[in-house]
Amino acid sequence: MSTGKINVSVENIFPLIKKFLYNDHEIFLRELVSNATDATLKLKHLTSIGEAKVEYGNPIIEVKIDKEGKKLHIIDQGLGMTADEVEKYINQVAFSGAEEFLEKYKDSAKDSGIIGHFGLGFYSAFMVAEKVEIITKSFKDEPAAHWTCDGSPEFTLESSDKTTRGTEIILHIAEDSLDFLEEYKISELLNKYNKFMPIAIKFGTRTETLPKPEDAPEEYVAETVEVDNIINNPNPAWTKLPTDLTDEDYKSFYRELYPMQFEEPLFNIHLNVDYPFNLTGILYFPKMSSDLQMQKDKIQMYQNQVFVTDNVEGIVPEFLGMLKGVIDSPDIPLNVSRSGLQADSNVKKISNYITRKVADKLKGLFNENREDFEKKWNDIKIVLEYGMLSEPKFYEKAGDFVLYPTVDDKYFTLAELKEAITANQTDKNGKLVVLYASNKDTQHSYIDAAKEKGYEVLFLDSPIVSHLIQKLESDNENLTFVRVDGDSIDKLIEKGDTQISKLSEDESEKLKTVLETLVPKPTYNVQLEALDSNAAPFIITQPEFMRRMKEMSQSGGGGMFGMGNMPDMYNLVVNSNSELATTILNTEDKTIQEHLVKQALDLAKISQGLLKGEELTAFVKRSFELIK
Repeated sequence: MSTGKINVSVENIFPLIKKFLYNDHEIFLRELVSNATDATLKLKHLTSIGEAKVEYGNPIIEVKIDKEGKKLHIIDQGLGMTADEVEKYINQVAFSGAEEFLEKYKDSAKDSGIIGHFGLGFYSAFMVAEKVEIITKSFKDEPAAHWTCDGSPEFTLESSDKTTRGTEIILHIAEDSLDFLEEYKISELLNKYNKFMPIAIKFGTRTETLPKPEDAPEEYVAETVEVDNIINNPNPAWTKLPTDLTDEDYKSFYRELYPMQFEEPLFNIHLNVDYPFNLTGILYFPKMSSDLQMQKDKIQMYQNQVFVTDNVEGIVPEFLGMLKGVIDSPDIPLNVSRSGLQADSNVKKISNYITRKVADKLKGLFNENREDFEKKWNDIKIVLEYGMLSEPKFYEKAGDFVLYPTVDDKYFTLAELKEAITANQTDKNGKLVVLYASNKDTQHSYIDAAKEKGYEVLFLDSPIVSHLIQKLESDNENLTFVRVDGDSIDKLIEKGDTQISKLSEDESEKLKTVLETLVPKPTYNVQLEALDSNAAPFIITQPEFMRRMKEMSQSGGGGMFGMGNMPDMYNLVVNSNSELATTILNTEDKTIQEHLVKQALDLAKISQGLLKGEELTAFVKRSFELIK
């Protein structure tokens, strides 16, 4: 037996580990199981090249709880270590970086990769244990070794009577960490971090019912057997080739990743690249809601099948953060700050690759089965629209597959839309005017007026539509988007035909004065327009520029400062060629005149969904009075 002092350059590293990494103390299990996996995979490699003259077999890693003894065991059947190797790898750990570690990372010590970065993976055990033992036997024909340390720099190293190859680590759990002796807690951590480790991990046993023999009598009682409870899937779908997987395999893996998710994904994208970096993974497009925030943090990041984080910001392009799935790469530096990560050239390449791969997949789906793609459009559009706004490389490719649906459920690409409407929706100044609605119900009368003219009306209802159309306008000369309720239809697409007003200039001025005394200011700005006599007498419109700037301010990232809180402003367009305009003008009785204006204004409000509460109640009462 030998004793000694661990080669540390600060007097006692263990309290420091515990203090600075305490928020992440649960990762000790990830680190120790990862070490056991590495030891097993290294043995597999050595046996495959003939350097280790032993039988590899079917090794497993076992995690065992000894609640009474307050111990947690992690046992592997990997390489094992000789006493000399324990001395080299455990006792002579290069702790010279310890002060640098404390200085550099004291503010960001929550980053779970720090321990591994400094070769301290094994020592994370001391975050939860007051004493740690290693009992290990190498695959080489040498005696087993037993190392013990109680969390001070002193250790003991003696021979052991262990006869089987591999390493057993025994953690004597500290009083402040006894929850790590609870089965549910260890099960939760193994599921979180080690669910897809490449070596089978045993945690206890479970009862399995044997199949009933074909010739069994009716009263036959099925036999049960105790089997190892293997908690992980060592060969997850992303480690396989896409050609070896069926649609059902992808769906099955989705259910494995998200057992509480009941809706099937719409489609998946399999990532597989080995140059200039290594990356594998599967991304799924789930059905999307229009809430951009609710979707995030659903992609899991792995490093060689070890779970690292579900905060993939900076690695995955922001707009794809709403997807679900797995990304696995050994090339992502997990031990640097987020800003450092975003500046890393490898990470930028990975982000660009994922963007390109997603765009190519979407283009492929669109080309292969456009009808199916159109059916899924409403469930994926929010991601793609966000991608067009936030990722220039995605925007470049988006023209091939991004769709613009109409209120009649027709779907156009932007190029197809331009072709379809150029003849009918080009105004007198040569501008191509794209009409759109954001709500088919509240804007129904405006949609109807546009369709009577033979115009196409798009249906764009996402919360970022104002930003999107602003970008499309800036990138497409002589193209403008206007919502159908932005003005009277003849003004939205001015063709140069001027309607003659039935009213003289004096009559128009007199009518405007009457209306301005009765219509509430400053919400409504009265405008007299000579429209077709069949057009509605009163039309409420919302100027496109003001409304769009306000929407952009409210949804962030655009618009004009302070406009998000401005009250809504409307134009009240009064058709001077309507019979009602003439009636209001010629009515001598002020009470009747006021009644006519109020009723007409309320009807116009109804067509915009603006009549609510007390005003709606008063309108209904008044209308019933008229039909008594």
